[in-house]
This record gives sequence, structure tokens and C-alpha cells, in this order.
Amino acid sequence: MGNFDDLFRQEQGQSPPISDQPFDKEAWAQKKQEQRETVYAMIDETATAVARDGDTFQKYLDVQSRFDRYSVSNALLILTQKPEATRIADFNTWKEQGAYIRKKESGFYIIEPGEEYQRQDGSTGISYNPKKMFDISQTGNSRKRETPVYPDERTRIKALLAHAPVPVRISDALPSGVNALYQPDTREIQIRCGLDANHIFRALAQELAQAEMDKGDGSYNRSEQGFRAYCVSYMLCKQYGVETGGFYHFEGTPQMLETLEPQEIRAELSVIREAANEISGRMNRMLNQQRQQKRQETER
Repeated sequence: MGNFDDLFRQEQGQSPPISDQPFDKEAWAQKKQEQRETVYAMIDETATAVARDGDTFQKYLDVQSRFDRYSVSNALLILTQKPEATRIADFNTWKEQGAYIRKKESGFYIIEPGEEYQRQDGSTGISYNPKKMFDISQTGNSRKRETPVYPDERTRIKALLAHAPVPVRISDALPSGVNALYQPDTREIQIRCGLDANHIFRALAQELAQAEMDKGDGSYNRSEQGFRAYCVSYMLCKQYGVETGGFYHFEGTPQMLETLEPQEIRAELSVIREAANEISGRMNRMLNQQRQQKRQETER
């Protein structure tokens, strides 16, 4: 979790030293390329660390659940530089919002899309450039970390059920210890009757993730998707305020992850992120509609 500010001094709005030498475009381009390579090396190193240590993996899931709209690469960058961040923006955005960055605060870096370029095979690629960010905890004007507001238990479950890809039915015939189960042959989820709200959310989120990853092409394998679905359930609980302590354990990561290259690890993490975002996207649409209806009723 180091400080890498020295790599980007030129990017912080500081004027370069006055020199009689003409601007060297090639040297500038080389420096920018070196900066990009440094950031990508940071991403790869963090991806490898995440795949090899359960505690680090769980911390990554915590970061990705708070920054669900950010790519896996940017979540990894936040993890290694500012793992406790909750709300981030660049210097100018904070300034526009009337906040200032406290003295001696060090920023951290994510990557953002830059210019398009032509690959050797003729395809078009997009270059990504480092961008300096600050967390809300680094700002002044009495800004504090924001306390999230979660929906109540019933609303939370209704949102989870909203527009589910498969029907969910109550069952009293599930195996002992199983609270919910996705049935790929009938394309439905069975859930045990009589569960409390948090148990329902945890179990249903996991089985919805299983259903989400069944593409209906015959390739679905429950055991292969098990860890992914487990991670999706954990992330959704963190996003919507459901208790996770004692219910999720990441002492180790699947052995399969340890053998993957950094790019392959990011691809695996992207599958988890996309499944979680598909479910949370449906939930948020329902919750937003409900908030809008309440506002309209209040205004009448």
C-alpha cells in the first residue's frame, strides 16, 4: 500500500522547470508510457496478491462492492493504494463541490480511457492514462465519511426478487443445511420456508448468481460456479447492509486462481463483478422506482 506520488510529479499541475531546450515530444511520450507501465505493473502485482491470499481477496471484494461501477483494474489500484476509500474524485471535482484537499494529503491513481490507437493487427485499441484521485476522508470543510442508508429488510428482499431471471418458490423439501437451491433442469430457485430476512438475502443472492451464470447452453456446472456465486452473495450483502460476519470465510482462495496469470485473474474477477452488477442493477432500478413513487405521493 505504498506512496507512488514521485512517479507522477509532472501530472500534478506543476509547471516544468524553465529550460532553453525545446520540447522533446518523444521524451514526453516515453515518460508517459513508463508511467502507464508502472501503473499496470501495480495492477498485475495486486491481482497476483489477491489470488494467493484469502484475506487480501476479501479486502478486494470489499473495495469492489463499494466501487461497483469501477473496473476490476481500478478496484485493484484502490485496494493497493487507498483500501479504506469510500467516495473518490479528482482534485477539480472536489473543488467544484466546494471541498478542498487537506495539506500533505497524498492522492492515489486509477486509470481512465485516453486516445484510440491502431494495433499492429489493424484493430483499434484505447490507451489508458493514470488519473490522480482523492477520497472524501482527505477533504476538509468538515466533510466526513458518509454513512450509507440501506433499505429495510422487506424492501431489500423484494428488490432482490425484482425481475429475477428465474422464478423463486418456497420449498420444505430442501436438503438439511441448504437454505436455497438453484435447479438448472427446471430453471427455478427453491428457498426454505421460515428463514429470517438476512438468511433469505444471503442464500437467495448466491443462488441468483448461479442462475445468472447459467447461460442455458449446456455448459453450466454448479461446482465450477460455486466460488463465484459465493463471492457475488458476499458483495451484494456488503452493498445492501446485510450482516456478513461469521457467514463468509475467505481463509484461502481456490487453488485454480493461484495458477493463473494476472490478466486471467482479472478476467475471473470480472465474471464475479459482472454477475453482481447484473443483480444489483435490477435491485437499484426497483429501489429507484420506489423512491420516485414516494416522492410523487409526498408532493401531491
